[in-house]
Amino acid sequence: MRCNIPSESELNRAKDMRFTRELHDKLRRASVAIAGAGGLGSNVAVMLARAGIGHLHIVDYDIVDITNLNRQAYTIRHIGMHKVDAISNILLEINPYMKVTTENVMVDESNCVRIFGGFDLVCEAFDRASAKSMLVSTLLSETGEQVVVSGSGMAGYGDANAIKSRCVTKRLYICGDETTDVSEGIGLMAPRVAICSGHQANLIVRLILGEA
Repeated sequence: MRCNIPSESELNRAKDMRFTRELHDKLRRASVAIAGAGGLGSNVAVMLARAGIGHLHIVDYDIVDITNLNRQAYTIRHIGMHKVDAISNILLEINPYMKVTTENVMVDESNCVRIFGGFDLVCEAFDRASAKSMLVSTLLSETGEQVVVSGSGMAGYGDANAIKSRCVTKRLYICGDETTDVSEGIGLMAPRVAICSGHQANLIVRLILGEA
């Protein structure tokens, strides 16, 4: 089946039917970095691409595995690919005119500022608590006005209303229930992961538009 790719002007006209021109331009000019392309990060990236964000920079070092398919944005055809390559393909299928940049690297204290320091907004979407803590503490202590939107607590299949967005400081927001973590008998399932991802993506959009 042949895919007819709409022109950039056609995509913009379609967005103008849903957004004001001012709102559309703010989103199109925005750049957001996403730390991690797993359950949270891959879903946040797709939501932000659909919202019209102009530039997404995605950082991960992992490879798509069959165990990822229950909650992440990938499909069978992506198994074995680096996640940054797979998510880049997905995003450009949604909007071939957006800018997607990636780094296939493990983030640590030695490269964190170099990778993320140039972005006003960073979405923290790592799996491990230690990696989350490292990213947040490093960026808040070593960068200027950068804002971090972090995810914490979305495991299992508990009450969806327990997942919330909270402002910790003017530079740090946390989305999740801040309680549930992956442990024996409590796995990760698509609905709650997607809800937490939605909170992060929605908060990022609100920050870009000056609503948060």
